[in-house]
Amino acid sequence: MDAIVRGFMMYLFLLVLFRIAGRRTLGQMTNFDFVLLLIISEATQNAMIGNDFSVTNGILVILSLVGLDIGFSLLKQRFPVLNRHLDGLPLVLVEQGRPVQALMRKSRVDEQDILFSAREKHGLERMEQIKYAVLETNGGISIIPKAE
Repeated sequence: MDAIVRGFMMYLFLLVLFRIAGRRTLGQMTNFDFVLLLIISEATQNAMIGNDFSVTNGILVILSLVGLDIGFSLLKQRFPVLNRHLDGLPLVLVEQGRPVQALMRKSRVDEQDILFSAREKHGLERMEQIKYAVLETNGGISIIPKAE
């Protein structure tokens, strides 16, 4: 039972932590972000398992985490307001070629991130060529080019 409670607590803690950290934390990982994620996963595993390294304990923790994840997905389907609080909403970072600086600062996205996405997806070179740039809930940046 201890493993189940520990698993729930760590799941909820990480859910809140990554919600506060923002979408870009997981959306575009640098080498440093990847190393940090590995360290976090090791610390999380130690906190959930404790001193019991048995297969049974591991199975209980995994089943608890998957069950909690399924439960949250069902709750998000039933209550859309919960989905908005847990996953957030897409943010328009560029409108008609003009960056929305307040939202960019809030989400820790700079113009270089947006231009990188514009070059990668559409071959666009300048901010003026972008009709909309949207920070999606998964951390990616969608680009809608202006019509030529």
